[in-house]
Amino acid sequence: MSPANKTPHILLTNDDGYDAPGLKALAAALEDWAAVSIVAPNGEKSGAAQSLTLRQPIVCHAKGERHWAVDGTPADAVIVALHKLLPDKPDLVISGINHGANMGENVYYSGTVGAAREAALHHIPSVAMSLCVGKTNHNFSNAAKIARSAAEIILKEGLPDQVLLNINVPEPWKGGVRFTRQSKKITRNQLSEGKDPKGRTYYWIFEQKIEKDVEPDTDYEAVFAGDVSVTPLHLDPTHDESLNHLSHWANILAGAFSKS
Repeated sequence: MSPANKTPHILLTNDDGYDAPGLKALAAALEDWAAVSIVAPNGEKSGAAQSLTLRQPIVCHAKGERHWAVDGTPADAVIVALHKLLPDKPDLVISGINHGANMGENVYYSGTVGAAREAALHHIPSVAMSLCVGKTNHNFSNAAKIARSAAEIILKEGLPDQVLLNINVPEPWKGGVRFTRQSKKITRNQLSEGKDPKGRTYYWIFEQKIEKDVEPDTDYEAVFAGDVSVTPLHLDPTHDESLNHLSHWANILAGAFSKS
């Protein structure tokens, strides 16, 4: 948490790229209150999750004071920002505003969430912000206001260590906010097949949404009702029940190895 008299320092990133309108709207909503740094991928990196660039250099292009576009993934951008580009550790990292929802199983694929998760891995409070709209809607106003309010609350009250907030804002928004659980799978990954000019088969992955049997108190239920969904995500995915239930397998596995 920042002291009351200190100007907060907020690092912004995303997976839509440095020039994305959602990132610009987010920066504009914060700049009169916080010192804003931007380190974001040079181009779109949707679906990058928390992946890292390991087989080529990460080049950083200075775009202005405390602004860089990075030839890498969203997680790369956070790592380079924290370890090389910024003189001080930020008080908060916000990833977004993503143009499209990040709910349910898409949390595992999302570069937006991946960047926020990377910040949480470094023990920095973080938020993944997404606007739940189609490709043609660019009204980020409500999402930017929610992001500003969330930032003010987090810097005043804090977050548990290595917990990030995944916030999805519907457009239009009816004014409600709910704290929710992450949904189980309610979409279906599908492949569209085609042929290139040389006759080679290719596939496009796309998503079919299933808008039935939505679990109560989940991110999808809130957004479908026109409310903002706020889901606290923890970095530890360990299933504690299985630690106890499956622990007797350890001796069986060790025994199988000793007999080989």
